[in-house]
Amino acid sequence: MAERPEDLNLPNAVITRIIKEALPDGVNISKEARSAISRAASVFVLYATSCANNFAMKGKRKTLNAGDVLSAMEEMEFQRFVAPLKESLEVYRREQKGKKEARKDKDKKADSEEQDKSREEENEDDDERMEEEEQNDEEEVDN
Repeated sequence: MAERPEDLNLPNAVITRIIKEALPDGVNISKEARSAISRAASVFVLYATSCANNFAMKGKRKTLNAGDVLSAMEEMEFQRFVAPLKESLEVYRREQKGKKEARKDKDKKADSEEQDKSREEENEDDDERMEEEEQNDEEEVDN
C-alpha cells in the first residue's frame, strides 16, 4: 500500500482542473481550499473503493466491477449519483464497443490488403516461372 498518507491523495493538477471546470469564470480558490478538496476527494475514493471491495468479496471475486461500484454508491447513500453513473457507464461501453469494431474493421482491411498483395506476388511469381519455362522450352528446341 502507500508509504505515506500523502501518497493516497489525488494529483493536484487533476484536482485543480476539476475545480476550474466546476466553478464559474473569475472565481478563485485558495491553495488551502484546493488541498482540502483534494483530501476529501481522496477519502471519498478510498471509502467507495472499500465498499465496492466488500461487494466483490461477497461475490467471491477479487476484481471490482461497475456493479460493485454502483452498489457501493447506494450503500454509501449516494443514490442520486447512481443514475448519472449508469449513463456514463453506458456511454463508455458504447465508445469501447465502437473502438473495438473499428479496430476489427481496420484489421480486416489490413488482412484483405495483405491477401491481395500476396496474391499479386504469387501471380508475378507464376508469370516469372512461365517465362522461364518458355525460355527453357525454346532453348531445348534450338538444341
